[in-house]
Amino acid sequence: MKHFLITGGAGFIGSHLAERLLSTPDTAVTIIDNFDDFYSSSQKQANLQAISQHPHFQLIEAPVTHQNYLTKILQSQRFEAIIHLAAKAGVRNSIHSTKEYYDTNVMGTLSMLEIARTLSVKKFIYASSSSIYGENPNVPWKETDTDLQPISPYASSKISGEMLGRTYAHLHGIQFLALRFFTVYGSRQRPDLAIHKFTDLILNAQPIVLYGDGSTQRDYTHISDIITGIERALQYEGSGFESFNLASGKPVTLRKLVSSLEIALGREAIYEHKEEQPGDVSQTYADLTKSRQLLGYEPTVSLEDGLREFVQWKAALPHLTI
Repeated sequence: MKHFLITGGAGFIGSHLAERLLSTPDTAVTIIDNFDDFYSSSQKQANLQAISQHPHFQLIEAPVTHQNYLTKILQSQRFEAIIHLAAKAGVRNSIHSTKEYYDTNVMGTLSMLEIARTLSVKKFIYASSSSIYGENPNVPWKETDTDLQPISPYASSKISGEMLGRTYAHLHGIQFLALRFFTVYGSRQRPDLAIHKFTDLILNAQPIVLYGDGSTQRDYTHISDIITGIERALQYEGSGFESFNLASGKPVTLRKLVSSLEIALGREAIYEHKEEQPGDVSQTYADLTKSRQLLGYEPTVSLEDGLREFVQWKAALPHLTI
C-alpha cells in the first residue's frame, strides 16, 4: 500500500489532494494540520468530511514546526512521499507579520525536511508560489529564470523553502520538487482569496475594490488542474531538485475576471477604485513548457467552466441563495 503524508491537508488544496489520492485503491493518507485561525477551522473540518471515515485516513493535529513530536508519532510508518502544503499564506498579511511567516514557512519546511531525512522519505513535494518571480517583466516566466525579484516576505519565504530543498537534495539524496502554483481557485477556496471574496461581495451588493485600474493580470488555475499536476509530480522519476510551474498559461485581467464572474452569477458587480497595494505584482504568467515535457502536465479547465463550478459549489453551501 502506498502511504502519503500531506501537511496542511485540511486546507483548500490539501483536502482535494487527499480525496484524489484516497480514490485510488491501496492508498493511505496521513494529514498534518494545525487548523490555524487564519480562517475558520469549521471550514477545514468540512473540507475533510468526505474522507474522515475512510479506513486508510489519519489526521494529526499539530504544527509542522513541532519536529520532535511529529517524528515520534510518524517513526513507525513508511511514506511514499511527503507533500508539504502547510504554510502561512497571503502576500499582504506577510508584510505586517513577517516573523510569523518565516517561522511557519521556512522553519516549518526545515522541520519537514528533517523528518523526511530521519524517516528516509525519498520524495518531497513542496508547494511553492508564482510570487517568487516578483516584478519580472520577462513573461511568460520560466523555471530557468534566475532573476527572481520577490517583493513580499511571503514570496521570500517561499524562495527560502526552495533553497532548503535544493540543499537537502544535494546532501541527503531527497528528490525535492518545487511546484510553483499560480493563483489557484475552485471549490473550498479560502474566503480571503479574490474569486471567493468577489463572489460574496457581488451576492451581497457590496463594492469590489479594484486596486489600480483593473489591468493587473493573473494566471488563474483551477484546483483540479493543480491536483493533476501534483499527481504527475508524484509519478516523476527524476532525481535531485526540480522546479515546475503549475498554471493555466492564460493570464486574465482583473476586469475580465470580474466580468466572467458576473456572467457566472447572473449579477452585476459594484466597483470601488483604490491605489495599488504594496507587495502585489502587476502580472503573473507561466511558461508551461517544462511541466508539459517532464510531467506531462496539461491544464484542461477554462476560466469560464471553473467559475461555473465554483458558483455551483458556493450555491450548495448551507444558508445561501444565488
